[in-house]
Amino acid sequence: MKIKAVIFDWAGTMIDYGCFAPVESLVCVFKEKGICLTERQARGPMGIEKKQHIRTLCRLTTVMKQWQQQYGCPPDEKDIDGLYNRFEHLLSDLQSRYATAVPEFPELFMALKKKGIKIGSTTGYSKKIMERLRKEAMLKNYCPDSIVTPDDVTKGRPFPWMCFKNMENMEVYPPLSCIKVGDTISDIKEGLNAGIWSIGIIKGSSELGLSLEEVQSMPSIQLEKKCGIVMKKFLEAGAHYVLDTIACLPEVIEKISCTK
Repeated sequence: MKIKAVIFDWAGTMIDYGCFAPVESLVCVFKEKGICLTERQARGPMGIEKKQHIRTLCRLTTVMKQWQQQYGCPPDEKDIDGLYNRFEHLLSDLQSRYATAVPEFPELFMALKKKGIKIGSTTGYSKKIMERLRKEAMLKNYCPDSIVTPDDVTKGRPFPWMCFKNMENMEVYPPLSCIKVGDTISDIKEGLNAGIWSIGIIKGSSELGLSLEEVQSMPSIQLEKKCGIVMKKFLEAGAHYVLDTIACLPEVIEKISCTK
């Protein structure tokens, strides 16, 4: 089985180690409305299209209770639109700070290119947000062959349409010649729903939720425990492989290539 393409997620997988830009933006957006949202709550639906992400957060019991106390009624679609518009604005301001590529990215990108493997991309970000991110990525020599956003298809993750669109754009088939790599449960499900190899990344992921400095300084026993929890979640979601970092991907590609 020759692997012809790898479809990567963005934040938490290839850039923004720990996936902090969307989390910080979401917490801030709700705080401005007088609503206390924890970082863990903000990460819960991570990976899905961002307006749907905000809609999901608004359904949390703690959020609805606070909103009811503040405004006398639950948040409606108009409120969600306002939160989303503010989120996009805040995220735009934060992107430059968090647009750093993960440490293993340059070597991996070159290794895949040398093998003739095409690079695709799916994301929970809108087309507008991705335009700026794409420019930031190009400055770091990260130029995927295909970038697909939820705006380009009928529905984002966990539906498979962004993966299918990438395959169409890159003229790659059959599905099992493709790999989806991401850092959230919705990434795993997206790959599975598309019928392609689905791989979860632990370190740098939103699921782990630790910065590079925290990963490097944390006692090994404590870090292993946290990583083990993330691995269990990814495997229970159906991931074919779960990797410590994206640096392990070439080994898995070789293993898959030997699969009959």
